[in-house]
Amino acid sequence: MTLLRKAVLAGMLLVCMCLSSAAASETIDIGMSAAFKGPTGGLGIELYRGSMAYIQRVNETGGINGKRIRIIAYDDGYNPTPAINNTIQLIDRDKVFLLFGYVGTPTVTRVLPILKSNSDKNVFLFFPFTGAQPHRQPPYEEYVFNLRASYHQETGGLVDNFIKIGRKKIAVFYQADAYGRSGWNGVRITLAKYGLKIAGEATYRRGTNFSDSLAQQVTILRNSGADAVISIGAYAACAAFIRDARDAGWDVPIANVSFVGSEFLINLLLDAGQQNRRDYTTNLINSQVVPSYEDTSLAAVQEYREYMDAYSQLPPVHLVEPGYKPLRYSFVSFEGFLNAKLLVEILKKMAPHFEKNRIKPVVEGIRNLDIGIDARVTFSSSRHQGIDRVYYTTYGNGGFVPITDWSRWHK
Repeated sequence: MTLLRKAVLAGMLLVCMCLSSAAASETIDIGMSAAFKGPTGGLGIELYRGSMAYIQRVNETGGINGKRIRIIAYDDGYNPTPAINNTIQLIDRDKVFLLFGYVGTPTVTRVLPILKSNSDKNVFLFFPFTGAQPHRQPPYEEYVFNLRASYHQETGGLVDNFIKIGRKKIAVFYQADAYGRSGWNGVRITLAKYGLKIAGEATYRRGTNFSDSLAQQVTILRNSGADAVISIGAYAACAAFIRDARDAGWDVPIANVSFVGSEFLINLLLDAGQQNRRDYTTNLINSQVVPSYEDTSLAAVQEYREYMDAYSQLPPVHLVEPGYKPLRYSFVSFEGFLNAKLLVEILKKMAPHFEKNRIKPVVEGIRNLDIGIDARVTFSSSRHQGIDRVYYTTYGNGGFVPITDWSRWHK
């Protein structure tokens, strides 16, 4: 090969590298590992759809200082090992700017050591879809920023309200892993303030399907004498538990936390109700960490409904199981929407210098930020959770409605 030819080839390689670098610099890459398939796949899909509805609008109107936001998403099936592998890939190979929108406690807790070991690279996880404690306390809280309230706050509020209406024998049905135990502990701690203990407890295996029987768990809790149940689980298992409880003639109030995916839960119960000619939707309570998407007095709700109708999209086809039917609106996609809206505000504050070492100080400097809901967002060096508000809903009139009076469940 002549010297001239070598020079030409070297020049071409340099041009290609420059073009590649320029193309990369035109996007802000965000990494997401979530359950897109399996019994909890709807959570990842709807969280993604809500986030992308806002991001797509931003991208189509000029992006952030001319840069488009791109989500690089991988499926972990709500299992720790794939989540670990995905996270390593996102950090080392994809070199994302930050991590965003992870789904679930069992996955998030297992990637926390990866964040800590990559602290020199300023790797942060933003707004995971979990209210668990491990990423809210040492030694990992400094690497995670949360928008939502914690499971301790959700379960604590449920306990407080049940006790106010005379339901002091509270049992817990929970997923046998870090997620379930986090919620279980929240119930235990709040009951202890009243000098009470958990009346009974029963667990189920992560990945349980709606078709599985949970009659044994129903029997255990019913025999405990419980007059209310708090469930910390995913929608398929929680719906199966509710179905089996009602089929057994046990009609005590059953409360679920936000992770359950309220719309997925109710759709399973409605379908089963049609088949079995029963109403499985009575005496249900769901705690939420975002306001109702029906409350159009809120600016963010108006935006959410408009953007979901105009911009929402499914994840890449390889991440979605055939036949999946997206929800028009849901608490999960609304949370994803708010997550993305807050992320965009953070990126705007960083523009035009998107340097990883600036992420932490910029976010920790946010005070009383209005994102269009009835609570303002504040972070600091000692506070990595944006809002504390918890909302309570029940099912009625074809949808989830806010609970304004708990006396209907008075014992």
